[in-house]
Amino acid sequence: MTDKVLEGKRVLITGGTGSLGQVLVRRLLTGELGRPEKVVVFSRDEAKQHAMRVAFKHLREPTDEVIFKHAEDVLDFRIGDVRDFHCVSAVLRDVDVVFNAAALKQVPTCEYFPWEAVKTNVAGPENIVTAIQEHDLPVQTVVGVSTDKACKPVNVMGMTKAIQERVFIQGNLRCNGTRFICVRYGNVLASRGSVIPLFTEQIRAGGPVTITTPEMTRFLLSLDDAVDTVFAALRRARHGETYIPRVGSAKVTDIAAAMIGERDVRTVITGIRPGEKVHEILVSEEESNRTVEVGDEYYAIRPMLPELHEGPEPDPALKAEYSSANGLLDRVALTRLLEKHLLTDVGRERTGEMLA
Repeated sequence: MTDKVLEGKRVLITGGTGSLGQVLVRRLLTGELGRPEKVVVFSRDEAKQHAMRVAFKHLREPTDEVIFKHAEDVLDFRIGDVRDFHCVSAVLRDVDVVFNAAALKQVPTCEYFPWEAVKTNVAGPENIVTAIQEHDLPVQTVVGVSTDKACKPVNVMGMTKAIQERVFIQGNLRCNGTRFICVRYGNVLASRGSVIPLFTEQIRAGGPVTITTPEMTRFLLSLDDAVDTVFAALRRARHGETYIPRVGSAKVTDIAAAMIGERDVRTVITGIRPGEKVHEILVSEEESNRTVEVGDEYYAIRPMLPELHEGPEPDPALKAEYSSANGLLDRVALTRLLEKHLLTDVGRERTGEMLA
């Protein structure tokens, strides 16, 4: 598939005002996948949409020149909710490609309000599939954005995201003209609610830095890495496949130590939170038998449904689960990685100076 897969296409991003959505929009506007005819930012938060509209309108840095020239012509902001079938049906008309980033993703919130998580994370994707099916909409590709918590889920957020993956994969059997694929990755370094912004604020306040358990490990993924995974799936994934990035991981205690540096800031162990995993797992033991390599940067989990299998079954790329507990970075490599990502990511204003 050509790299200019979005040339002249009309793109919809549900949850487009979130951390991923904003970087996704910015990358789309650079034209690296071709120049989209329209990029629709769909979300229910009018305040975030207004702030995002203003931010793109006032871009003035030389590196933003290309984005600035096209933002006003290409960007279209729509208020709506993936929970509302009629709203979803309306916004999907005249759309070629959908990135579904709308989600309730805060683990404790989903535990206290599980039905709300179901309505957004499960019913929302079902609304997308049903709207395409019932209205015979000419949507070419739908990319569902998932999470490591969907793998061997132990909390509501992960359970609902696991079902989201299945809803989209099964959508390939209901909508013949549409390719449904997924991406799954761990916590993004500088996204809202992740550990890096939390540590940043705690260090700024003089500490303490709170760590739930000394054994905890996490994959290290930047927002641009996440978008790279989305784009790789868009370019190459076959019907029903789930793309997984191959990235480094580290102990959370080492991340805290790298960010604190020589500062006189102490750390405290607070105990693991309900529904929290000690290690992130991106591919389970069962899924490892259906997982293949895609170059050196990604794995692809082939769909469980036999109707979606294409070609001969390749040898599996993994013999066990793909966990953040394996292949941990040493302190030097970790510090270098944090410097690289936090100084260039959208969170650089909040976190970059912590490594200076």
